[in-house]
Amino acid sequence: MRLAIIALLLAGTAAPALAQDQSIPGRVDKLEHEMHAVQRKVFPGANPDYFEPQIAPQAAPPPDAGSPASSAVSDLSQRVSALEQQVQQLTGQVEENGHRLDQLEQNYQKMKGDTDFRLNALEGHGAPPPQAGGPGTPPPPATVSSSDPNAPSPFGPKGRKPVTGAPAPTMADESGNQAPPPAAAGPAAMPALAKTGDPAEDQYMLGYTLWTQKRYADAETQLKAVAAKYPKHKRASYAQNLLGRAYMDDGQLSEAAKAFYASYKQFPRGERAPDSLYYLGQTLQQLKKTADACQAYGEFNDVYGTTAAPALKARVKQAQTDAKCGA
Repeated sequence: MRLAIIALLLAGTAAPALAQDQSIPGRVDKLEHEMHAVQRKVFPGANPDYFEPQIAPQAAPPPDAGSPASSAVSDLSQRVSALEQQVQQLTGQVEENGHRLDQLEQNYQKMKGDTDFRLNALEGHGAPPPQAGGPGTPPPPATVSSSDPNAPSPFGPKGRKPVTGAPAPTMADESGNQAPPPAAAGPAAMPALAKTGDPAEDQYMLGYTLWTQKRYADAETQLKAVAAKYPKHKRASYAQNLLGRAYMDDGQLSEAAKAFYASYKQFPRGERAPDSLYYLGQTLQQLKKTADACQAYGEFNDVYGTTAAPALKARVKQAQTDAKCGA
């Protein structure tokens, strides 16, 4: 190719140019350099074996983010893959959070179980209440002016059919022993109210604390409010039963009997309903209503004889023996 170009360029030169042979190589070199420059501009990507390009092809600009790399299908595939990865990450986080919630729920249930166990122990479920005179001796009648020996039986004169109309909720005590009324004193500060996030639980624990402090009047008011305000809560049965126990400790046996009967009738499936029947029998015995007390124990056996705790069933059986219910 180089020789053909040289031939074409030399074909038009005059004879005098041939006479100047010493200038021909310089002119040829000049033409070759100029031709190379033209070729480099016209053909910037030509074969480097013949000449090196002086004008390099422009580099392709980087693809914009979000623009298809090769085609719409490949771009969609990449986006779907990214979404799948994000979904997997979110799924992992959800599963981890669910595991943490399960652990929190287990810890909460364990805490509630421990609290109930301690309450049961403190409220006197571990052993029957002590009785004067040894085993087989019925408890002595109350000697408090507020009790009424002639009060009508909550079971009525005929059998175990309860009277219609539930009595108003009342306070209860868990010790089973009579205690003298608290001495007159100025108003004491209320205990601090716990903040567990469950208002019914917190209000009940406040009433329970007042009962343990033998502030029976305050405990009665508090426990009445819990049973009335949260009738569908688990602690409603606890509050109504403890109301009766508070009345017992306060020496108000007639009110205690009404409270225990209301606990059984209003919350028959509550956790303290069996206890209420037992303490109802105990209260009636102290009111010298032995026949009615035996009816309460019989009601306990009919309704809760197969589901009550063994310790409570043993206490009822002993109470029947003490009252000579089968005689």
